[in-house]
Amino acid sequence: MDTFLQQMVNGLTAGSVYAVVALGYTMVYGIIQLINFAHGEVVMIGAMVAFSVINLLVPSGLPPLAIVLIGAGCAVPICMLVGYGMERLAYRPLRHAPRLAPLITAIGVSIILQHIALMIWSRNILAFPQIIPSRSYFIGGAAITTIQIAILAICFMLMASLAILVYRTPLGTAMRATAQNPQVAGLMGIDINRVIAVTFILGAGLGAVAGVLFGTYYGIAQYTMGSVLGLKAFSAAVLGGIGNIPGAMLGGVLLGVVEALGAGYIGDFTDVCAWGVPLAACEGGGTFILFGSNYQDVFAFLVLILVLVFRPQGLLGERVGDRA
Repeated sequence: MDTFLQQMVNGLTAGSVYAVVALGYTMVYGIIQLINFAHGEVVMIGAMVAFSVINLLVPSGLPPLAIVLIGAGCAVPICMLVGYGMERLAYRPLRHAPRLAPLITAIGVSIILQHIALMIWSRNILAFPQIIPSRSYFIGGAAITTIQIAILAICFMLMASLAILVYRTPLGTAMRATAQNPQVAGLMGIDINRVIAVTFILGAGLGAVAGVLFGTYYGIAQYTMGSVLGLKAFSAAVLGGIGNIPGAMLGGVLLGVVEALGAGYIGDFTDVCAWGVPLAACEGGGTFILFGSNYQDVFAFLVLILVLVFRPQGLLGERVGDRA
């Protein structure tokens, strides 16, 4: 029972991060029917920028929380700028092209961003400074740290804020109208280009926060980290129903829990932290989450395959006809 509770805590923590990243995928797909495979690299850039800023400010003597907040405050606008640049330069010219063209472009943008990060931050695994003290609390035999509590609170606050934005504001109404029918929305006076650009910017901002949370929690960052994280978040979006915002939230949390429970009960425990990095390289990050399974990543993609086979529209998705 203790193992179950601990893996539930770990799974909810990882799943909440997956959900925040998945929102970027699902918002873009819902509006322009594009799977933005470069979104994972935006998350990576957020983590890398925060790493650089935090390392720069550690000797300054500022409070640890202030340093992390400044790092996040620098990462978010940079990622928003990257997101806007992707939409403006890479995707907008191909908006009316066959669907395969923007999809291939997204993969190309992903490779470009990854290699830019490689040139700036090198190929080494970077250890995030663990400057925020963490205390553990025990609930029924399961340990939950203050960092895990903070991640859960921040992620659910972001998800709630996005839901309010989409369903309770004029901008959200414009986004939903554009997703429903861009041509009719344009005839009703909605600036389609602006709405799509704002969608990319919001998704990139969420991705930046997810990258900072990932780096702070696991204590590592690397230029390739966005690939696996992005694929898992995409799996979460498909699980919940691609294009469905509540579905992305549900899918992310469920995927994290399934992955944690599968790794805890089926996989064999080894001395690795999440993502297969040895504990010695995690600088303390692995002491908080010991998924520790050689088969950890299998469960995320097994879930994706099963959903595509038995319920292609996702848990909260609906079958819809092709647009005329």
